[in-house]
Amino acid sequence: MPGTNLTRDEARTRAGLLDVTSYDIELDLTTGDQAFGSTTTITFTSREPGAETFADLVGATVHEITLNGTPLDPAAAYVDNRIALTGLAAQNVLVVKADCPYSHTGEGLHRFVDPVDDRVYTYTQFEVPDARRVFTTFEQPDLKSTFTFHVTAPAGWKVVSNSPSPEPTERSGGRARWDFAPTKRMSTYITALVAGEYHEVQDVYEGKYGTIPLGHYCRQSLVPYLDRESIVETTRAGFAFFEEKFDYPYPFGKYDQLYVPEYNMGAMENAGCVTLRDEYLPRSRQPRSFYEFRTSVILHEMAHMWFGDLVTMKWWDDLWLNESFAEWACYWAEAEVTEFTDAWTGFANARKITGYTQDQLPTTHPIAADNHDLQAVEVNFDMITYAKGASVLKQLVAWVGLEPFLEGLRAYFKEFEYGNPEFKDLLAALEKSSGRELQGWAQEWLQTAGVNTLTPEFTLDEDGNYASLAVRQTANADWPTLRRHRLGIGFYTATTASESGERTLTRTDYLEVDIEGELTQIADAVGKQQPDLLLLNDQDLAYAKIRLDERSLATALSSLSQIDDSLPRALVWSAAWDMTRDAEMSISDYVELVLANIGQETDAWGVTRIPANAALAVATYSAPAKRAALAARWEQGLRDLLAQAAPGSDHQLTFVRSLAAAAHTDAAIADLKGLLDGSLSYEGLEIDQDLRWSLISGLARAGALGEAEIAAELERDNTISGQEKAAAARASRPDPEAKAAAWEAAAVSTSTPNETSREITLAFNQPRQDEVLAPYIDRYFEAADGLWEHLGTHKASVALSGLFPRYAASPALLEKADAWLASSTAEPAAKRYVREGRDAAARALAAQAKDAE
Repeated sequence: MPGTNLTRDEARTRAGLLDVTSYDIELDLTTGDQAFGSTTTITFTSREPGAETFADLVGATVHEITLNGTPLDPAAAYVDNRIALTGLAAQNVLVVKADCPYSHTGEGLHRFVDPVDDRVYTYTQFEVPDARRVFTTFEQPDLKSTFTFHVTAPAGWKVVSNSPSPEPTERSGGRARWDFAPTKRMSTYITALVAGEYHEVQDVYEGKYGTIPLGHYCRQSLVPYLDRESIVETTRAGFAFFEEKFDYPYPFGKYDQLYVPEYNMGAMENAGCVTLRDEYLPRSRQPRSFYEFRTSVILHEMAHMWFGDLVTMKWWDDLWLNESFAEWACYWAEAEVTEFTDAWTGFANARKITGYTQDQLPTTHPIAADNHDLQAVEVNFDMITYAKGASVLKQLVAWVGLEPFLEGLRAYFKEFEYGNPEFKDLLAALEKSSGRELQGWAQEWLQTAGVNTLTPEFTLDEDGNYASLAVRQTANADWPTLRRHRLGIGFYTATTASESGERTLTRTDYLEVDIEGELTQIADAVGKQQPDLLLLNDQDLAYAKIRLDERSLATALSSLSQIDDSLPRALVWSAAWDMTRDAEMSISDYVELVLANIGQETDAWGVTRIPANAALAVATYSAPAKRAALAARWEQGLRDLLAQAAPGSDHQLTFVRSLAAAAHTDAAIADLKGLLDGSLSYEGLEIDQDLRWSLISGLARAGALGEAEIAAELERDNTISGQEKAAAARASRPDPEAKAAAWEAAAVSTSTPNETSREITLAFNQPRQDEVLAPYIDRYFEAADGLWEHLGTHKASVALSGLFPRYAASPALLEKADAWLASSTAEPAAKRYVREGRDAAARALAAQAKDAE
């Protein structure tokens, strides 16, 4: 029996048999700190009396099972995380009484004790298949039902779910009971429970369709950092925008946003009960990009209330559609109704690049992946789902037009409200509203993998005008599909202001065309003057890598910061990064490009993300013979940029963080120590707690401080954030004992909290630590065989990805990876991360060869 790995065929069979009338769920959170009581009553019908099926419940101790009044023996009926149900009647009632363990991995019902004040906080995370860790379910999205929760918890706690929180009734022993009203019909994975000693504040949104109560919750120790006014402003703007554009009232009554600790996800769209990482309530200064991203997260989850919660996919094959739509919608709304009017630039500089990167891995897959079972869903839930999907939807909007797109969407919401349609139903609605044939578009964009590359080809006449201009489209040999693209082409010319003498690159002409096949002639370009910069995919309508012709590349390398608009700058930054990753541009040239232009960049995401790309390239893509000199050049360049940055600017904050990560020479180490003890200062730069940890981690990485200093800082900041940062600092030290302890915590122990484990994993591998890390190359491949089963899905995926020896790229490492992939019996999901690590190493070797030329 597949146990927890529900297959699509099993789900289809069960959905064909059952309709689920209601769930009634009693949870007792007062039974101890290891487990909670869970009693579930499911009322359902069967289309075939006498048939058999199963219910889902993971990891529980089952005390009683009753089907239609008849007791079942738990030892016989509950096997392999499933409850066998035989002899079904037309009308059925299943009652299961069990104890379920609290989670410390962010799956199911997670329990956390705040080290600051010992207060207790719990919350659920159910996507993809984890409601069954908390109550008995038919765990698949197309068996929607209503859910009535009854929760017993310590009196004085806040208890929040999908329905409005009722007034509790007192019970003996300092307990209370919350009896919630039934929910609207919804899928199991978007039900939720958040309970604990949370701080609560309430606001309202008065909108087109009435009043929506807005709740905000966080830990007591984070109350000073709950910037309620900003969050409420974003929330109200989002509701006004989406209710107007979707022409459909918010479906779930109230809207709570709860900031929870040790969260695996960015956020989760539980209906009316959204959970978010409480790192989104920062205790120290953050750059503008942080708040831009938080705004996109808030709007992403809100968009899901319509697309995903009101209208939900039938099976996880269409998970991409949920996430891609919410991702596209959040940036659309952000650009229209928040202060982040250049949100699409940030998308290009940060989010979209993650889609390009994922799509060039050997493990890439179509957006509409073949999720034949839950294990496939977990593997394919990645940045193709989010970033590529959103990019492709942006292209679809450009293809059919925004208003026809919205017209189809409105019809779709009304026709399928509270239902489970499939993608074909949305496509039919969009075809009707737009008059476009979209089946072929869907085939080439959604059911094939890989990213195309677009390159200009041209001839010039004797006056320097285009005699011809064409766009050549190529594809990876493994994913050879050539697609249709809606493409902008920008013509940028250098101009000099007569008064100031300031030189700018300004767009002087623009064409918007459809690209199809291997070569597309651009007839409208003939006769136009060749510009200083010809930019394919101007306005970023298409999902494709672009290349610059020789003249345009020279202009970009010399004058990138002079482009007078942030979005075309982002496209040039992206093209340069693509060329570097593809070993077409020397990493040394890329580093010089960054150092020369990043100080003038205005896009918040560009300022913070581009230096991170450069740092990765210095450490992994540089030729070994040149690496020390390039690392020193990068470090010195960051010191210079920090000294030149405007006081209190995002540039200043980013450059000091980047310097902390890059510091390895005596001079830079002295700078970090001076910033930490106050003997060195920069106007406008506050050394707050988060920045102190950045400096300490940098010094620990460089071997310039040890356990005593880390412990002293942890005593100063004994919070969960402090504990996680201390663990990361220890893991980053070039010390055999520190590495051994970090490995034990991240790869061996199952009790390390999930976020602490993630911080350790991300800090474990460091550049310039070859000797101390050498023993862990073989240990990685030895551990990889069993990590998936040993650590569980989430922690294993983090460990397999983060612990891969990414700074040890060599032919020998490739051979080890190939041998392991050929012989290991590990889960396919585990092999995926090893394949991706192996691909990164091969890419690094190719880039190193280019840099050595």
